[in-house]
Amino acid sequence: MMTKRLLPFLFLLPVLCAHGQQGRPVVKTITQYTTALGTDLRISKTGTLSSRSMPQPLETEVCIFIDPSKTFQSVIGIGGSITDAVAENFAKLPAASQQEFLDAYYSKDKGIGYTLARTSIHSSDFSSGSYTYVKDQDPELKTFTVAHDEQYRIPLIKKAILAAGGKLPLYVSPWSPPDWMKTNNSMLKGGKLKPEFRQNWADYFVKFINAYEAKGIPVWGLTVQNEPMATQKWESCIYTAAEERDFIKEYLGPTLKKNGMAEKKLIAWDHNRDQIFQRANILLSDPEAAKYIWGIGFHWYETWTGSGMLFENVKLVKETFPDKQLIFTEGCVEKFNLDSVKNWSLGERYGYSMINDFNSGVSAWTDWNMLLDENGGPNHVGNFCFAPIHADLKSGKLIYTNSYYYLGHFSKFVQPGARRIAASSNRDLLISTAFINPDGKIVIIVMNKSEKTLPYHLWMYGKSSETTSLPHSISTIIID
Repeated sequence: MMTKRLLPFLFLLPVLCAHGQQGRPVVKTITQYTTALGTDLRISKTGTLSSRSMPQPLETEVCIFIDPSKTFQSVIGIGGSITDAVAENFAKLPAASQQEFLDAYYSKDKGIGYTLARTSIHSSDFSSGSYTYVKDQDPELKTFTVAHDEQYRIPLIKKAILAAGGKLPLYVSPWSPPDWMKTNNSMLKGGKLKPEFRQNWADYFVKFINAYEAKGIPVWGLTVQNEPMATQKWESCIYTAAEERDFIKEYLGPTLKKNGMAEKKLIAWDHNRDQIFQRANILLSDPEAAKYIWGIGFHWYETWTGSGMLFENVKLVKETFPDKQLIFTEGCVEKFNLDSVKNWSLGERYGYSMINDFNSGVSAWTDWNMLLDENGGPNHVGNFCFAPIHADLKSGKLIYTNSYYYLGHFSKFVQPGARRIAASSNRDLLISTAFINPDGKIVIIVMNKSEKTLPYHLWMYGKSSETTSLPHSISTIIID
């Protein structure tokens, strides 16, 4: 899965020692790991770096500048979503491939060490069909049961928790209330929550959390509504900013508090970056709503409008409401085609988003489906997508896209509790972010989307370590 080969042209260098001034890290080793197009390097150790004195770099010298004393937000975790589709595919794999999947995602040694998870409250498009946990016309929720999830989803979540070492923060998201609670009498194609069912729907969240926790699955947080501005052909429900604000402050927030769930992390918006500031500004400018909201979640699909990724909008939310958290809640590459699973742009989209999202103030980052089949599903409305790993259910083998490795350059090395530190590139062809872990190790991630081989200096406290960024590559450098 992850190779150990070294770049033949990357020479091993002596070890860096930092200045040793008070408050500055004493560096013993600097190790680089690389994933690169046109090579078999996949989170592979590609060298040990050393340093030399470099008090002032020249403008002609390409540099990534690091200062561990300048710290920003703490990292909560990095992970992926366990949807019905993921769980169904997992159940169809032979035992050896199931274990490979668990190791690949949750083992720090054998895999990429995920530390966060998301799942849906009843069905999403990535289910084999629409379903809820109650029978029709049951506003008192007397028939509520999560028995549907006991076949595939709950067993996989339990295995994931064990594979992650017994702790895996999980947050949950609804795609739609039951059809009879909605203005269009359908779980699909938008519609709105009927005003008379707002309390019943808030109670439904509590029922779900209690049911999962009774089965040994702690729930860390919840989002109010997946994509509340999108009328989709699958499960969807529309809230304006004012409607989401009022639902939170009048129903969902008080209901969570009343039921002893005030500590659950309530995440609003859960949609794209394009309107994130407008939504956050409406929600968080209202003190009665804001007191219940832990943070703002977002997706990366604003590109459907023809726009690029709008990271400045995310940064503006953090600057405006610095006491609230930002969490990336979903992203995937759409329009699955099996012939494109080796396309290098899949992973580069992840790397580009993750570096810029963290640099914009994000504390947690969650991929969408962790495992889809050879058709990009199952998906009950044909919305087939890419995942970091696909299951060839005919052979029982796993297919790794380079997205898996790009994600791993973050999740394998950046630990929960890490703080982002200052990282600055003096060339636009190299983008970077950096962190200091609770154990003191410094993690620098450098990505090169260009066709060029780019030698550069990693500069910290007047010392320089020289290395090279390969074309279409991502590297993680660990300073220990």
